[in-house]
Amino acid sequence: MALLRANRWSHMTVQCLPAKLHNTPQKITEAVRAKIRAGREKFGRIFVLYGDCGTGGALDEMLAEEGVERIAGAHCYEFFTGSRDFEELSEAEPRSFYLTDFLARHFDRLIIQGLGIDRYPELLPLYFGNYTRLVYLAQFEDPARLAQAREAAARLGLAFEYRFTGYGELAPALARANGSTGGAARSLRRTPLAAAAPGD
Repeated sequence: MALLRANRWSHMTVQCLPAKLHNTPQKITEAVRAKIRAGREKFGRIFVLYGDCGTGGALDEMLAEEGVERIAGAHCYEFFTGSRDFEELSEAEPRSFYLTDFLARHFDRLIIQGLGIDRYPELLPLYFGNYTRLVYLAQFEDPARLAQAREAAARLGLAFEYRFTGYGELAPALARANGSTGGAARSLRRTPLAAAAPGD
């Protein structure tokens, strides 16, 4: 939404899906398909801001059937960090758990409650026992959000690392979807466009 405001892409609408779908990735593909089909008559173009997110390629197969593009990358961690930097991060420590600003803000709801750890604390080592560090990929420099991410790492018993990524590949991907050129790209395309994305 911040990128839409900054670039004055008033013709673009973000259609969100429940973020908790990431806890059940087998449901993502059909939820995205339903959002695409519901938006066909309203929007001239649809662009998906989901990574594969654990669908095992099923999302891309469905998008090919529907004739819809998506942002490149396996997940939001990759497109916020950039593919090369994310690969380096992963190779340096494969046992990393990642947070974005969104996940840091909703950590209790999506991770602790979403995975049932609040009700069954014995699940925590089953889910996170093989991780060694939590890497916070920050889109904004926000001391309050940084404190939340540190608290999340402490709660999971993981070492903490901070990386400021900004919007990474999200900004150029949206610029291309809008038919824009250049870094902070002006909008050249006025066809109503929807972006299906994870959200609240």
